Formats: sequence, structure tokens, C-alpha cells
Amino acid sequence: MHGHAFRLELPESITTSAVFASPHSGRDYPPAFLSRSILDAHAVRSSEDAFMDWLVADAPACGAPLLLAMAPRAYVDLNRSSDELDPALIEGLRRSMPNPRISSGLGVIPRVVSNGRAIYRGKLTLAEAEERLQKVWHPYHAALQGLLQDQINRFGEAILFDMHSMPHDAIASYGQRGRAIPEVVIGDRFGASAAGWIVDAVERVFAESGLRTARNAPFAGAFVTQHYGRPSKRQHVVQIEIDRALYMNEGTLELRPAFAAVQRTMGRIVAALAEIGRRESRLAAAE
Repeated sequence: MHGHAFRLELPESITTSAVFASPHSGRDYPPAFLSRSILDAHAVRSSEDAFMDWLVADAPACGAPLLLAMAPRAYVDLNRSSDELDPALIEGLRRSMPNPRISSGLGVIPRVVSNGRAIYRGKLTLAEAEERLQKVWHPYHAALQGLLQDQINRFGEAILFDMHSMPHDAIASYGQRGRAIPEVVIGDRFGASAAGWIVDAVERVFAESGLRTARNAPFAGAFVTQHYGRPSKRQHVVQIEIDRALYMNEGTLELRPAFAAVQRTMGRIVAALAEIGRRESRLAAAE
């Protein structure tokens, strides 16, 4: 544990080139942050990928490293570039090229939580923003890059499964178009962040578990997939978004009775995803 940045869980023996990460499930809210926010302790959690860390907890038992954010997304968004700073929130910044994430208040230091609710009444100083990046963003990403490089050194490749949950409202419109609403959205930035055979294998894993999938819509992947996805260098990233409504009440942040069953299913899925990173298994399947 590096301050409030992350928790890294390693297996006794790393047996797969897969790495699992959950950058948005952190819920270690600094008291000073909560006292500064105009939101109550419940509302400020609405952007959190709540309980995703529980759903992927089996990764080390499957031979894969697991990197978990401890700091919450409302404090620092680890799926943004460190330079995506919002001049509407941070004093002394010049306005730069248009960026839709920053414009909507969802930069690396978010201005809003879900449904556009403001976190603060006033602005933060640039020194405050930079301190958060130094304590949270940089340690997390140093750990992530280190894990991926270790996997490449060990196996000749790295496959990062960047695990997220998505609001049900984000995918509800699929039903209005006469299509089945996906329960899982697999993002590879339209083929740019991972080899096609890996993404095909990921989709099969979820389909065989009875879950409906979609690719790249409405989530194709953000900073992590764009920055770390380098298939030509055998460094692959797949973003996986799971519908929160499957296992929790999004309004109350309470677990549904179905959570235990979803957790068991996710345990099997994590094991199958880890298997994708085992070269021996792939070679045996090709024989």
C-alpha cells in the first residue's frame, strides 16, 4: 500500500501474463476531501465502481497480479491523463485545446460526480491538484507500468484487464433500438489496444458465462487503454465494463441478493481470463 494510492495483491506464483486492475473501486475518502465537498458522503460515491474489487478478488488465486485503487475516483481519476486538468476547477490554469472529458467536469481531478453534480463550491489551487497527482496518480501508474513490464520480461507479453462497472442508464438505450441490452461492454479502442484474438477470447468467456456483450459502445476505453495498449509490443489492454444493476442498487449503493451468484460467476470468468494469458494453454488448443 502506497499511502492512499493503491493495494497490490500478488499470487504466490505468477503463472499467467494477465494482470487485473480496478482503478475506480477505491473508497478511501480522505476526511479533508469530504469536508471540502458540498456533497454528502453517500452522493460523493456515485461515480465509484463500487464492489468491483470484490468481483475480481480471485485474480491472485488464478496466478495473476491484482492492482486495486484505494483513492476514490471523485478524488483522482486514474483513468485520465495527468495533464487533463480542468481550468473551471483549478486556479491559475490556462484554457487549452477543447477536451470533452474536461469540459464535462471529468478530468483527472473531477469537478463533478455522476449526473453532473458539483463536488466543490469553489476552486482548488494548482498546488492541491499537483499534490493529489504526486500522492495518488503517479504511484498507481508507476506500479501499473512496472507490473506490465515485469510480465513482458517474464512471459514475452502482458495482457491487462482493466475492470470497471457502468451505470445501467448508459446502456439502457440499446433496448429502445430493438437490440438486447448488453451486460458487459468490452473496449479495445476499436482494435488499437489489444490483439484481435485476445478480444475474441474475452468475448467468448463472457458469452459462455451467459452474459450479453457489446464491443466499444458506449465505452471503447479511456486513458489506460490508449496509453498502455501497445499490441505491436505485445502489451495488450482490454477494458471491461459490467452493468452495476446486475449486483447492486445504484441509488442506495446496496448489494442485491443476486450479488453472491454474480460474484461466483465472476470468479469463473476471472479464472478463464487468466487462462488467456497462459501460453501453454494456447499452444495446446492449437494442436
